[in-house]
Order: sequence, then C-alpha cells, then structure tokens
Amino acid sequence: MNLKKEYDLIVVGGGASGMMAAITAAREDKKVLLLEKLSQIGAKLKATGGGRCNLTNTLSNEDFMAKFGRNGRFMQDALKEFDHKDLMHFFKEIGVDTHAPDGFRVFPTSHSSQTIIKALINEMQRLGVEILTSQKVEKIVYVQNQTEGVKTEKETFYAKNVLIATGGLGYPTLGAEGDGHEMAKELGHKVTELYPAMMPLFVKESWVANCRADTIAKVELRVALKKHSKLRAHGDLIFTKGGIRGPVVLDAARELTPLLERYGEVPILLNLTKGMNEEQISNHLKEVLSKTPHITTLELLNTLLPLPLSQELSLLAQTEPQMKYGKITGLQKAKLTALLAWTPLTVTGHEGFKMAMITNGGIDLKEIDPKTMQSKVTKGLYFCGEIMNLDGPCGGYNLQWSFASGHIAGLLRKST
Repeated sequence: MNLKKEYDLIVVGGGASGMMAAITAAREDKKVLLLEKLSQIGAKLKATGGGRCNLTNTLSNEDFMAKFGRNGRFMQDALKEFDHKDLMHFFKEIGVDTHAPDGFRVFPTSHSSQTIIKALINEMQRLGVEILTSQKVEKIVYVQNQTEGVKTEKETFYAKNVLIATGGLGYPTLGAEGDGHEMAKELGHKVTELYPAMMPLFVKESWVANCRADTIAKVELRVALKKHSKLRAHGDLIFTKGGIRGPVVLDAARELTPLLERYGEVPILLNLTKGMNEEQISNHLKEVLSKTPHITTLELLNTLLPLPLSQELSLLAQTEPQMKYGKITGLQKAKLTALLAWTPLTVTGHEGFKMAMITNGGIDLKEIDPKTMQSKVTKGLYFCGEIMNLDGPCGGYNLQWSFASGHIAGLLRKST
C-alpha cells in the first residue's frame, strides 16, 4: 500500500505569490499542497499598505518595469500574461471589487487586506488546494537534479514540482527568516547580498525631532554623493524623533541601505517646497514681503512650510526667527533661500529587517527562466515573489510582481 503523500505541486509559503501560484495550478487541474510555517496564511499581506492593501497600480507595463531599475525587464513575460488589468479582473472573478481612487494606486473597494486574504482562501478551498499551516519546510528533497518533494519538521511530502514562495527577510515577526534562500543555496542557486528596504531611516541631525507634527507633501530626496547623485525619490515625508519616514523615505531606503553599509553614513538633500527652485522661492518671498513689509522671518517662511519646520530652518540659517525679514542681511537671505530649496540631512542608519517591508536582493535572476519562473539549476523547482532579486518602490509594485510571478509560475510550464 502506497502511503506517500503525492502532489503535482507543493507551494512553500502562504503569502500573496504563493497563494496565487496555488490557485493558478489548481485551475489547471493540478493537485496542489500549500505549506505555511505560521499558524495562518497571508500574515504579511494582512499588513500591506497599513492594512489597506495597495494591490497594484495603473502604469503601463513598460513604465512599471522601469521603476524596478536594471532588473525590471525580467518581469516582461509575467506582466504580458498577468498585468494590473488581469489582476483586477481576477479579483472581480473571485468576488472582490477594486478601484483606483487617485487614478494610480489600486485598492480593494473595502480598503481592507482581510477582503483580499479571505477571497484568496475561499478560492483555494473551492479549487481543492490542500492548505497546511504550522508546517516549516526544512529542505527540498531532490534526486539527480530533479525535485521530488519537501521535508518538514513533521513529515515528507512528494511532488515533481516545488515552488518556493517564502519571501525575503522583512518583518521577521511575520515569518520572514530567509529559509527559502537557504533552501535555494543548498540546491546550487546563488543569492545576492540582502539589504533591508522600504523602511524609516535615522539621521544625524537632532532638529528633526522638533518637526514631528506635520506631513510635508511632494518632497524630492536626492543623494548628495557625486557617484550616486542620480538616486532620487519623490513623495510625502514625515519627520520622527530620530529621523525620517513616509513614502519618499520608503522608496529611497532600498537604494540607501547598501550605501550605508559601504560609506557608514549618507548625505542627502530634501526639497521641501514642492519642487520650487531658489529663484522661485526668492520671488515668492519678495511677493509676500511686498504685501506685508513688516513680516518676521518665521512668519514669512510659514507661508511655505509648517511653523516648526520654519523655525528650525531659520535657526539653521543662523537667523533670528522673530526678527523682521527686511532687517536680516543679504547673506542670511541667501542662506535661507538655499536651505528652502535643498535642506541637507545625514542618514546614519536604520532598524534593520525588523522594520523593513521589502528585501533588496535575493536569488540571482540569471538562474531563473523569466518565461516560467523555473530554476535553470534544478528541474521542477520554481520561484515567485520577493525571494528573487527584484524589488520596486511603494505604490503596488511589489504586490503586482508577487501576483504576476505567482501566476506564471503556477502554470508549471517547462523551460525549453
């Protein structure tokens, strides 16, 4: 009597990409087992976008890929088969309405990740996907370069196709610990350097602690290192007790963490005045001054920025905030204008993977077939989602990639 538990596909990891892969394979009449080491699936997905679940965005595939940098072209085949329109249609099929209230970011209309997780679980159950939680996979079973199954702490399951969808190292409290990378390495795959990405940053300057009350909109962040001056990010910014956070910081962090390891600290410049340059700022100040000639420096800066930030920038320019602007020196005015255009800060560190939403780095893309997500090293081994060396900015990029790669991997096509 054969008591071996055999499947067509075993999915290791119950996140967004793993669930999508399981659903896709089951729709192709494959017998699928999904293993999750936590007591519930979708833990990280639940926390996505502050629980609102920004699923994808409305960019064209070309523009979408460009946001991922030099590795972006790798996702061309996956997006051709499953772009944002296909993803929205998929969720419509399984009972979830989506919309893009700002014309760009796509959310479930409920603005709740629970809606997404529940729908995915319901679809897996409808299709007969076997889901086992609290099952930590210890190793991939393989014979002569062909996957045969997986071994957990409790038992062994068999399948000719195994898909690793364990994610990166971000949010270890939600199960991330790099076990998928170790499994891949054991099978001969190369894993690039791994860095935490998409998280708050610490800065050297103490004045930021006095500016925590307000969100600064439409900030541009530039790296002030000659060799890396092209690195820029845009978005809202929030000052914290010891640093900075907000969308612009989350986007910049994926580029800054490797630089921090290399240089120890990274100087940056912030445009806090919605893209105004020095000439535009100077003209604005003159215009306000012409109407209110006795205005103080603090009051004048407050026409561009919140009061606490105006106070700090005034002090940085060595200008008395309560002094009438008309009485300060030309040098002080020039300093203020320059500071308003580009405010310098020095990034000194971060909290590591503990606060990182995404991992920068992963399994080397050269060893994965982009048309199938199958390993070029081991037959029957597939990857999807964040475990690969591909990460994007905020705005639904990483979830779209997870779903698209999960979909194309779940088709179980064989590389030619």
